[in-house]
Amino acid sequence: MVKILEKTKAMGMFKVHVKVSNPSKPELFFEEDFWVDSGAMYSFVPEDRLQEIGLEPLHARELILADGRHVRRLLGEALFTLPELNETLTSQVIFASKDSLYLLGATALEAFAVDVDPKEKKLKPIAAIIGGFLASR
Repeated sequence: MVKILEKTKAMGMFKVHVKVSNPSKPELFFEEDFWVDSGAMYSFVPEDRLQEIGLEPLHARELILADGRHVRRLLGEALFTLPELNETLTSQVIFASKDSLYLLGATALEAFAVDVDPKEKKLKPIAAIIGGFLASR
């Protein structure tokens, strides 16, 4: 775990504060600092934290972890609030093992329409592209 954290700091990764809520009961939530990881497709949250707010998994996904292991984990949806953006959106979340890091993955970053600036260690809003070339006609 220490080697992973040392490597993430060297790669310019950083943390952001996130509020995670149950979409059907938003009064059930927790707040935590998440590592921003645009290389991870999904956000990861230890399963016990998701269970504390009554989140139920929707189905399972096959995943390849950073160390190359293949695992099957449960996936659900949660409300993610990024206070620095003053915005709340629903995003997919993996029910990670209890000792897992908190990761804010690419699907959440894309939903919030932000770019990751590792040099300044912040999320920067971007204009969302809809449909690319065909939509511009």
